[in-house]
This record gives sequence, structure tokens and C-alpha cells, in this order.
Amino acid sequence: MKTFRKSFIKIKLLGKASAKETFRKSFNKVKLLGKSPAKAQSAMEYLMTYGWAILIIAVVLGALFQLGVFNPMTFAPKAPPGSCQVFRPNGPGTTSFINLEGICSGELPQYVAQFSGSSVQSGITVTTPAQLPIGSSPRTITAWVYPYGGNPTGMQVVVDYGIANTADMMGLLIRPAINVYFWGWDDWESPLTVTNNTWNFIAVTYIGGTSVAAYSNGQYATGSISSALTTPPTNLRIGYFGGFYQGLLANVQIYNTSLSANDLQALYLEGIGGAPIDLQNLVGWYPLDGNANDYSGNGNNGVPSNVIFVSNWYSGYTPP
Repeated sequence: MKTFRKSFIKIKLLGKASAKETFRKSFNKVKLLGKSPAKAQSAMEYLMTYGWAILIIAVVLGALFQLGVFNPMTFAPKAPPGSCQVFRPNGPGTTSFINLEGICSGELPQYVAQFSGSSVQSGITVTTPAQLPIGSSPRTITAWVYPYGGNPTGMQVVVDYGIANTADMMGLLIRPAINVYFWGWDDWESPLTVTNNTWNFIAVTYIGGTSVAAYSNGQYATGSISSALTTPPTNLRIGYFGGFYQGLLANVQIYNTSLSANDLQALYLEGIGGAPIDLQNLVGWYPLDGNANDYSGNGNNGVPSNVIFVSNWYSGYTPP
């Protein structure tokens, strides 16, 4: 009987303890709930204290992103100036056994050329090119351009190959935000567009007779001029003559043949650091990677005037 009483008392005590513990837990929960406004106030004070710092960090990160610091192109391998060039073992102007030498895997250039436009006349000249004159035969000019804009109705010269207002002239021109332009004895405005503030691969081709063509970012168009080119060009200007180019420029290539649509597409797909596609017919190659030298093996180096070479050029470039 005593054993039963002790067990009963023990059960009652345990029941009371459980009740007290349940009450104590409920009371503590109420107390914690009562403190939640204080915690919210502390959180607000934290945000007021450190919020400006967080905002400033966000603004700085956004600015760095806009400047291209976080652009994947920033971390891609860069080819130093002159790292890829054409080797002509028999000398300039020869085509036997020619080949590419150096880093020619299409790496991005370290630099591109920047032309200031008409405010400060800037450009590159080759006054007496030895191998460039090619008579009335077909020819092609290609380039990567990043135009800043300017007057959209005015022409901007990317490459002028010849003597102005004569029957030997051929030029690669653009009207910013409008089209690629064949400049010759008789001009032809192609239907192909060029976009401001981004990189474009463009080309013009003299096919022969009165037939011409243009290329822009994967698009190809043909046209005609009223009279054929007749005499060999004797001058080469990059970035200026008449209408001054305003923007960035890279990888100018000149051929003494008319590259086909497939050729130009292949060259475009190589990207801004692509090597020439037809060494046998290459007469001038100006990567503009830190200088105005000719890397075609023909030695027709250019002379820059008010041209600077910039390294932070990646904005607006997406590999094809």
C-alpha cells in the first residue's frame, strides 16, 4: 500500500513538474515574442548604419561591369603586337613558300587603333606602297570597325586605296548606323548596315568590270558601278581622306582578289584576331595591334598621325 502511495505521489509530482515546465516554456515564448519589435529596430539600425556602404559597393561593381572589367574578353589570352605575321622567304612581293609565323591561333589583340574623327584629323598613311598597286584586277578590303557615330549622313573613310576622284580609286567607307559604302570612281551604297558602339566586320570587293560587292556581319550583297577601275592605285590611307573615321579599328586586310561570300564568312568567323585567309593574294595586313606596321610580309608600314592604341577595347565585342 505504501509502495502504491509513493508511486502515486511521484506521478503527481511529475505531472506538476511537467505542467510547470510547459507554463515556463509558454511564458518564455511570450517574452520572446514581446522582444521582436526590439529586434526589428536593431535590424533597421544596422541597415541605416551599413546601408550606404552596401549601396556604394553595388554602384562601384556596376561601374566596373560597364567598363568591361568583368567582361570574359578581359581574361581571354591576348596576342602581343607582331605575334603573327606572313613570312615570305623569297622577299616582299613573292608568293612561293609563304606561310604564317608566330601566334596565329586567332587570339584577341592586345590593342586596337582609336581614331578621333574630324575634331582632330587622325589617320594612317602609306605613301609609296611597293606591292599594293594591282592595276584593274579584282581586290578586297576588310576591317573590324567600332564606329562612335557622328553625322549619319556623312561618309567616314575606313580605308582609301587609290587617288581620289580618279578611275583607280577604291575605298571602304561607312555611314554610321546606316550602311557600308563602296567608294570608287562611281560610288555604290550597299544595303548592308553597320551598327554604332559595337564591333562590326565589314568588307568591300571589286569583282571586276562594273561588279562590286559588300559584306557586313554575315550578310553579303552585290551591286554595280557605272565604269570599271582602270589604273593601279598608288596610295593607301587608313581612317581618313575626306571623311574622317571616328571610332576603333582593327585587323585591316587588303587582297588583290575578290574574296567570295564564303571566304568573307570564314574570315568573319575567325573573329577580330583572325589571320588572313588567302596568303597568295594578300598584299597588305594591318592588325593595328599596337602599331601601324604591315604584317603581310611586304613591308608597307604605315605612318600614324593622331592615332592612339588602346587596350581596354572589349566592350561591344562578342566572338562570332
